[in-house]
Amino acid sequence: MRIFPLLAALAVSAVMYMAIFERDALLGLTQGTTLTPAAETGAPDTAGPSYVADPDRVKVMVLRSAAAPLASAVIVRGQTTAARQVAVKAETSAVVISTPLRKGATVRAGDVLCELDPGPRGAQLKEAQARREEARSRVPEAQARVAEAQARLEETLIKLNAAQKLGQGGFSSQTTLATAEATAAAARASVSSAKAGLNAARAGIDAADAAVASTQAEIDRLTLTAPFEGLLESDTAELGSLLQTGSLCAQVIQLDPIKLVGFVPETEIDRVIFGAQAQARLAAGNQKIAGTVSFVSRASDPTTRTFQVEIDVPNPDLSIRDGQTAEIAIAAAGVEAHLLPQSALTLNDDGTLGVRMINAENIVEFAAVDLSRDTPQGIWVTGLPAQANVIVMGQEYVTKGVMVTPSFRDEAPQ
Repeated sequence: MRIFPLLAALAVSAVMYMAIFERDALLGLTQGTTLTPAAETGAPDTAGPSYVADPDRVKVMVLRSAAAPLASAVIVRGQTTAARQVAVKAETSAVVISTPLRKGATVRAGDVLCELDPGPRGAQLKEAQARREEARSRVPEAQARVAEAQARLEETLIKLNAAQKLGQGGFSSQTTLATAEATAAAARASVSSAKAGLNAARAGIDAADAAVASTQAEIDRLTLTAPFEGLLESDTAELGSLLQTGSLCAQVIQLDPIKLVGFVPETEIDRVIFGAQAQARLAAGNQKIAGTVSFVSRASDPTTRTFQVEIDVPNPDLSIRDGQTAEIAIAAAGVEAHLLPQSALTLNDDGTLGVRMINAENIVEFAAVDLSRDTPQGIWVTGLPAQANVIVMGQEYVTKGVMVTPSFRDEAPQ
């Protein structure tokens, strides 16, 4: 009655022995290993190496991979931004007297957006102009006074000279000479006063010109115009409404060209150059657009340590809106890379990402790789030689330095 438990124990022991000590041979059986006729008969195979001649070797699937040019690109996420956007605001206080324009309307540079009531400003301008004419009329009078004072000065100087000569000859008294000198001094003072009056008259003209210009500028502020060609993002101010200084008249944006704004990490910014071609895919409708890099920031954002990049995109039909999310690909220098299935990637004992390959002697080697791009067809990696035999199946069962039995395939992953 005890023979059945004994047989069961022996069977369990045999299975555990195969699973632990003959694991490689057992895996070979589970992967469909077939014996060649030479192996079945026990005769040696002299035609060449047999894939099952050594039962300790692990069979692996190997991909013959050749490096191919990969058009590299810097991928960033960003959004569209209007090339120009300005809020047209009032610079003076007045009532709107123009009919409002509705948002969405197209305006050209110089088109009137809001016109304000001039009120008494017209009369103030006429008053300033009249004062300017009055100031100008005073200049000839001041010039005449200067000429008169100069003539009187010359007359007194002649009399003074005569009195001095008569005094030297004893023909004139000291009183006469002193009177002549006093008269000459008074004439010089009159000349200075006349010149000061002329300068004051000219300063009055400058002040009058400034008053006219100030009044004219105030009148010019009554007409608010579009600074550039674009679209109205808001209605203009309503007829009859009072605009104070700083009140909004209208919001104008320019969408052609439109800008794509993205932020590139510092590890990739050296690959972005001014004038590089760029493509983007908008989140709305998967619309694809293209443009050129027009700005690369020299200073990083202190919070994110990223650099701002702007791309100009033509938008003649205004189909691209301000603030749309976009995935941007900026063209950069290409690299030689291998297209491998993602399952080929593995880690070595140090935790380094790479792939396992075989050399000419079918011995396993490990090579670290850098990921370039992930696609539905596979993953593009760099860091491998131009020709590489990469293990794509069974790499987890072998280690560096182990000899394996490879089966090759040449097609790239689909």
